[in-house]
Amino acid sequence: MKNHPTSNIHPASGGSGLKTITHEADICVVGGGLAGLCAAVSAARRGARVLIMQERPMFGGNASSEVRMWVCGAHGENNRETGLVEEIMLENYYRNPYQNYSIWDSILHEKVRFEKNLDYLLNCTCLDADMEEDRIVAVRGWQMTTQTFHLVRADIFLDCSGDSILAPLTGAAYRHGREGRGEFGEDIAPEQPDQKTMGMSCLIQTREYEKKRIFIPPFWAEKITRKNLPHRQPDPLRDSENFWYLELGGEQDAIADTEQIRDELQDIAFGIWDYIKNSGDYPDAVDLLDIDWIGMLPGKRESRRYVGDVIMTQHDVRSEGRFPDLVAYGGWTMDDHHPGGFRSAEKPTIFHPAPSPFGIPYRSLYSKNIVNLMFAGRNISVTHTAMSATRVMATCATVGQAAGTAAAIAIREKTSPRGVYEQHLSCLKETLMDDDCYLPFNQRTMPSLTQKAAYTSNTPGAEALRNGFDRPIGDQDNGWTGKPGDTITIHIDHPASVNRVRLIFDSDLNRTTLPESFASNNRPMRSSYMRNACPTHVPKTMIRDFRLEALGENGQWHMIKEVNGNYQRRVIIPIDQKTTGIRLVPLATWGADDCHIFSFDIS
Repeated sequence: MKNHPTSNIHPASGGSGLKTITHEADICVVGGGLAGLCAAVSAARRGARVLIMQERPMFGGNASSEVRMWVCGAHGENNRETGLVEEIMLENYYRNPYQNYSIWDSILHEKVRFEKNLDYLLNCTCLDADMEEDRIVAVRGWQMTTQTFHLVRADIFLDCSGDSILAPLTGAAYRHGREGRGEFGEDIAPEQPDQKTMGMSCLIQTREYEKKRIFIPPFWAEKITRKNLPHRQPDPLRDSENFWYLELGGEQDAIADTEQIRDELQDIAFGIWDYIKNSGDYPDAVDLLDIDWIGMLPGKRESRRYVGDVIMTQHDVRSEGRFPDLVAYGGWTMDDHHPGGFRSAEKPTIFHPAPSPFGIPYRSLYSKNIVNLMFAGRNISVTHTAMSATRVMATCATVGQAAGTAAAIAIREKTSPRGVYEQHLSCLKETLMDDDCYLPFNQRTMPSLTQKAAYTSNTPGAEALRNGFDRPIGDQDNGWTGKPGDTITIHIDHPASVNRVRLIFDSDLNRTTLPESFASNNRPMRSSYMRNACPTHVPKTMIRDFRLEALGENGQWHMIKEVNGNYQRRVIIPIDQKTTGIRLVPLATWGADDCHIFSFDIS
């Protein structure tokens, strides 16, 4: 054993040498998946002091490079989720045309790192909570990389951890497993209640090469044959194959047994690849394929679910969730995975019909019995059957933005999460719609200055720009269409101070202008890397360049802002103009012949 310089030797401290750092915040978010990230960013943007504690080294959860599940969401035309999740997706299309997961991770990281009012702790696991009766006072975390304890004091705590870590630490009411059919009258629930859940998966990504690649399986790889793949025949030559059905754990404890389940998933993953490469059951084209990545962190679908003032059920999903406190929405089918997963001889999942969209109520986002606890993600207050539709990540992201916005309002108004429902629900909904969160069956209220103004354009449709709907709905386009250089003018009948211009551009919600492999709601990132894959790009319908002008006292128009290279759907332009007119001149798109705009309003 080598001798070390005595200057580098530190005496034992009897267990008291690990420091604790105390943080003060208005809101503490625990968990940094898409739900937690959107909750934290939205709360910070609304003026609250926020700290987010994330136990992984990056943000994104199941969407990050550690798990690589698709960010799925609502089915159907023009139902794509907007708000923060669309802002992130458009950033990724612009910056990451080859769908590199390291760049994707960096995009998620910068959303937190550079947001004003937002602090963060990565590699920090929530360990404990301090309580005063039915209120959380602080949470404690252990940061592995710095060997430091962190104590976070806050007024509101938002659990976006997926596994609902604050439930056992605080005594918050929660559910686990599947409700019996009789409890809520759900016909797709099992006859009797049980503790079974959907399982978890370690995904596989592949890459195509010019020359043959061999694969030598490890001795521990499970032996896979066609006989034990009756419903799950892999299709590795399809570039959307991500092996999601390699799923286990639904008949075990989805939290306590995770490490054991991970090992078994690894056995299966390497066995599947051995079967594909070496069984002779596949065409010669698989010779050019090789493993690019296999997940070591299982992606979970279900564990604990909190109990709020409302437990959303299968019936709420099927009746479109037209709650008075609708603050987010889903549109995925009730996609109920078999608890046996890969070991079951039955189909891996059943897609029970569900409308798209369906609303999600605010009362499902805060605790029934802990007064300052909120939650967002797959752990919201829903039954197992409803969760099978609300659990997908684009839905979780919109729920996170709703919860974070509500938490910021609670801080500003000095009330509780329940108090926001009782006293500030209209404000919450209007704030979300202003931030470009689509709330089905709701119409945004236009600012008074916009309502009183007159709209003109050299092409028809300008009035639609203030109708309170920022996307096509049914047969209604709800937008204005013109050519580059056409103008839209807002006329004000007397000189007025204009502080802000809000624009909503067309981000191609159906993704028809992207390469075919990225057009589906299911494909914001690659599942495999094939040699002939096309890079992606900003949707061609997006307005790239535009100009804003104001009418001066001399009756002449002057430019107040010119923007070049825009790639975002929601654009807010702060201005300080006393004027009788504001004019928008779209100059170029990212490839479409026409300019298409959904909102142009002033306040």
